[in-house]
Amino acid sequence: MGYMEEYKFWLEDSYFDEKTKEELKAIEGKQTEIEDRFYKELEFGTGGLRGIIGAGTNRMNIYTVRKATQGLANYIIKQGGEKKGVAIAYDSRFMSPEFADEAALCLAANGIKAYVFDELRPTPELSFALRTLGCISGIVVTASHNPPEYNGYKVYWEDGAQVTAPKDKEIISEVKAVTDYHSVKTMDKKEAITQGLYQVIGSKIDDAYMVELKKQIIHPEVIKEMADNIKIVYTPFHGTGNKPVRRVLSELGFKHVFVVPEQELPDPEFTTLDYPNPEDPKAFTLALKLAKEKNADIVMATDPDADRLGIYALDKKSGEYVPFTGNMSGMLIAEYILRERTATKTMPENPAMIKTIVTTNMADPIAADYNVKLIEVLTGFKFIGEQIKLFEQTGSNHYVFGLEESYGCLAGTHARDKDAVVAVMCLCEVAAWCKKHGRTLWDQMLELYEKYGYFKEDLYTITLKGIDGSRQIAEMMDKLRKNPPVRFGELEVLKVRDYATGITKDLATGEETPTGLPESNVLYFDLTNDSWCCARPSGTEPKIKFYMGVKGTSLEDAAARNAKLTEELKAVIEG
Repeated sequence: MGYMEEYKFWLEDSYFDEKTKEELKAIEGKQTEIEDRFYKELEFGTGGLRGIIGAGTNRMNIYTVRKATQGLANYIIKQGGEKKGVAIAYDSRFMSPEFADEAALCLAANGIKAYVFDELRPTPELSFALRTLGCISGIVVTASHNPPEYNGYKVYWEDGAQVTAPKDKEIISEVKAVTDYHSVKTMDKKEAITQGLYQVIGSKIDDAYMVELKKQIIHPEVIKEMADNIKIVYTPFHGTGNKPVRRVLSELGFKHVFVVPEQELPDPEFTTLDYPNPEDPKAFTLALKLAKEKNADIVMATDPDADRLGIYALDKKSGEYVPFTGNMSGMLIAEYILRERTATKTMPENPAMIKTIVTTNMADPIAADYNVKLIEVLTGFKFIGEQIKLFEQTGSNHYVFGLEESYGCLAGTHARDKDAVVAVMCLCEVAAWCKKHGRTLWDQMLELYEKYGYFKEDLYTITLKGIDGSRQIAEMMDKLRKNPPVRFGELEVLKVRDYATGITKDLATGEETPTGLPESNVLYFDLTNDSWCCARPSGTEPKIKFYMGVKGTSLEDAAARNAKLTEELKAVIEG
């Protein structure tokens, strides 16, 4: 059907409720709006669904959620996993509880038990819960750090990680095969509860999650010694982090944790924020105001589903708070864990650290310094989770730490996704250690730069919305792939890694070698002077992202090199 036929079907068919029809009647005659809502199905990608909430095939609503869940249920049944059940969590966004229930009742109607949290919970706790309960799969209803009009639906498998190949494509095929809305099953909630197919979960999982988090602490005695001297400001950005973050810090003994009152409670409008993203400096306005009032040592923010952490730390020399990128905070935690586990002889045999291909190259010398194997994976924390599973299956290595540049990391294997709650905990331990040794987190970061090199990374993003956006992004990637640049200004391209073809080409010799990683629509350019650039279309937003990194001789030199590479990149794209 064309988009107008789909629009009329939703308006006229008895399957859709009156509230949905009223919303669609209100846009009658608005061709552009109708087209955008119905020109395609909301794509169920490798991470699940994400889109604007509203009526239509290209929107997040109870019908698209139910339809996706029917595809997942069909796959689970084909895998023989229906007896294991599915765990479901949700965040503070509009329609999150409703979408969670729709997914649960669709599963229940297919004979698959749903374990649903009693209220909003962090994404990493869902990863923990499904493994604890022995589920075949898990669902998180969240749009992470997207604006308030969005919601999403992420699928996890029994290892606790988001689904990877080949299961991702197999589930996508099952979802696409559900073409008739009338074939999608659901049932009454009371009946599902009576039949034991809908079970509410809560505090027992919370308690077990806390126990696992605290196992990652290396020096509880340092925290106990310094807990009264450290002042921490924290904001959950109206999301799921508030209760677990406050609980774990309290149980560890930290005495001065100040939560931003205006951002403490769930708010689907994210009223106090332009954008609930810890990468956005403006999002820290209220937290920094409180930090100055309290003379805080560290300022932390978790995104709405509490899998990403942003921080500022006090620079005593200037009296100002310095922002840390995800690469910086990740390296602080990583170096501390590697150093202190080595010093206390608690480092496991064959230790390994994992990072994505667009994460800072500072990880390389740090891993080498502590004789820890460093493994690179594609962008997306699910690939880090996949490595943890492979380690367990083969015994080849023991996971120590994993991180990605987009403010996500994981200490421990209790979860198989990035966990901002454990990241907060670990960073506060690092802050306590620094305080004991008369320094700040910023002092410690400067020490790492001086020892390992002044690495700096950046991200340049082009947003292309609407029907033409995906075509323009595809054309941009096609142009770069067919005519790869040989230089970015003064920086020569040494190698081109094309993860779509799986080939790395040495431009000097013409030699071609395998990338060694799965197929992905990503281009990576190794440049001279320890620099690099990477092009990758977003899998969840109408964007193409250009990642880049440099290594300088000082903070100022690294910043200058980075700014120059950004300008040269723009020239290549626009040329």
